Amino acid sequence: MDPFLNLTDVNYSYHSPEGETPALSNISFSVSEGEFIAIVGPSGCGKSTLLNLISGLLLPEFGTIFLKGHSVRDAGTEIGYMLQKDHLFEWRSVYRNVILGLEIQKKCTPEHLARADTLLDTYGLSGFRDSRPSRLSGGMRQRAALIRTLVLEPELLLLDEPFSALDYQTRLSVCDDIGGIIKKEQKTAILVTHDLAEAISIADRILVLSRRPGRIRSIIPIHLEVEDRTPLKSRNAPNFKDYFNRIWKELNYYE
Repeated sequence: MDPFLNLTDVNYSYHSPEGETPALSNISFSVSEGEFIAIVGPSGCGKSTLLNLISGLLLPEFGTIFLKGHSVRDAGTEIGYMLQKDHLFEWRSVYRNVILGLEIQKKCTPEHLARADTLLDTYGLSGFRDSRPSRLSGGMRQRAALIRTLVLEPELLLLDEPFSALDYQTRLSVCDDIGGIIKKEQKTAILVTHDLAEAISIADRILVLSRRPGRIRSIIPIHLEVEDRTPLKSRNAPNFKDYFNRIWKELNYYE
């Protein structure tokens, strides 16, 4: 059976009048359905570029990217993309922010609108459905942004440092919160982050990229010795620090 997501020998370079800047080189990996992958690497190694390629916003210069056996260029709403900023519009209520994608895609059917109501209720925002985004905390705003993505029922979620704008305490809580939502909704997800502890706490596997042009240095399965694993509980696992030290050494290895 084909993998849910498969990348084979993907290469990408940026071009400008000054010349070519290689961003990614020979990227190959696959993702199983329901798996949570984290991608870490030095600044400028092409992590966000890789998400843009998987989303279909960029096309690889060489190599292929297939989702469920078809090119990601044809994926459409099967892929949801959550960025660093929540991009909630202040002139729209929380509810109208959540259904914005449905409006754009002309999918405001009773079934989809009922799902929006269910998600708001399930994840604690139904009491704020008529509020403006400025009334929400940072964590609640990220939850609303995730619901806006989930209401379109994507099969793959791409998360580009969605917690980076939050303070540390809120970041821990929101990572736990959103990680739980993604697992409950049984979504396949790929997270880009600079935070190694965050990656270890939430991911099933971690891809470590080299310095630019980004290559896959290693792929590390995460098996933490903790019951009923959540991102917060994961940080107390006895072997958590072993994974942290291993990935830290990988990132600081100079080729």
